Amino acid sequence: MHSVWFGEFMGTLVLVLLGNGVCAGVTLRKSYAADAGWMVVTTGWALGVLCGVLVAQAFGSPGAHLNPAITLAVAVNTGNYSQLLTYWSAQLLGAMCGSTLMVLHYAPHWKLTPDPAAKLGIFCTNGAVRNPLANTFSEVLGTMVLVVVAFAIGSHGVSISGPAAGLAPWLVASLVWGIGLSLGGATGYAINPARDLGPRLIHALLPIPGKGGSNWSYAWVPIVGDLTGGALAGLLLHYARF
Repeated sequence: MHSVWFGEFMGTLVLVLLGNGVCAGVTLRKSYAADAGWMVVTTGWALGVLCGVLVAQAFGSPGAHLNPAITLAVAVNTGNYSQLLTYWSAQLLGAMCGSTLMVLHYAPHWKLTPDPAAKLGIFCTNGAVRNPLANTFSEVLGTMVLVVVAFAIGSHGVSISGPAAGLAPWLVASLVWGIGLSLGGATGYAINPARDLGPRLIHALLPIPGKGGSNWSYAWVPIVGDLTGGALAGLLLHYARF
């Protein structure tokens, strides 16, 4: 079971399990981490990225995209779109499975948390100030920063031989942490369509006590915004000859 597909599946599963998990820990009542705040959320997601990348690489995906927007950026940069569906299917299914495991892990807590909107926020993103145009721009910008800096980390312009062995995942995790701290407050920084859509589907499908609606009217923003950001970053990288 050592393959690019399985690596992307397992890496995204771990990413979302830990990312949704930190959101659940901070949000759900009776959790020891309740109300721990934004610093804990951004740190948890950054470490989730680190763990997800390492797992993806160990299971057969050396590129460890874990994100359809990054996969699209690579395709635009190289002109090779043949692997899009392979990566995207693994990433979406991995995100759904990771979110499902998170729901099971916190099973006794759901009925003790009365706010449906707070529960939804554990799974997926929303605009802090609801403005579709501004929210989409925020997602485009955050995703472009993610892609451009991630590629810069491994570029010959930074180091002729690339980062020291094993260092790149830590640098990418720091990048995601920085995006969360700097740009994440506007939309919750999905910057990854699978990270948002997969858990949103699980929220809609599972019988979570008192969950409310899944806010499908917003769901297009982190899909369109993030894929647009990935495509634009891919074009920039292509013409900059990364």
